[in-house]
Amino acid sequence: MLAVGILGMMSVAIFRFVQSNMTALQFSSAIAANDAQYDGLRDLLATEWQSLNPARAKMNGDAFKLNDRERDEVTWNSEAGPGLLTRYAPGGFTVVLRLQAGGKKKDELDLGFLRQPQDDSDATEGQESWVPLIQNVTSLEIAYFDPNANIWLPRWTGGTRLPSLVKISVGRPDAAGPWEAVIPLRRTPY
Repeated sequence: MLAVGILGMMSVAIFRFVQSNMTALQFSSAIAANDAQYDGLRDLLATEWQSLNPARAKMNGDAFKLNDRERDEVTWNSEAGPGLLTRYAPGGFTVVLRLQAGGKKKDELDLGFLRQPQDDSDATEGQESWVPLIQNVTSLEIAYFDPNANIWLPRWTGGTRLPSLVKISVGRPDAAGPWEAVIPLRRTPY
């Protein structure tokens, strides 16, 4: 009887140990998957923005605030390619990185690209396409570094000029602070 009791206590201890480790593993893998989404966003934007032609890109950024939440957006002109998530589409596109309602809940916002062909001959409202990149974000704040003034600007109306750096802050409901990335649009010496 004593041996059966000892074996029972050992099996319960082993079960609790394995159960707690499985819970910790699930939690850490969920955090790693969320972080990978944001790292992918940084890489995607760097690929797209570093390939822009300054004369044709016409990058513009506006700062918006709705219900005390930053909802900035940035617009640029681009050719089809891997950074735009379409490789074989003909012609150019006007692309907007912005937040849009997308979740089942009223407060959930998705971050993504709104793409529209630049060809005005048959461009209609139906040819716009929304590509969600990250679901359930709380805010989007974008700042642009102007090397001539040596300051971060909340808006960019550079016309044929591109900013040297773009800083993106995305509010995450699963983290205490926002996720931030600084994306260089020009080659830097280091």
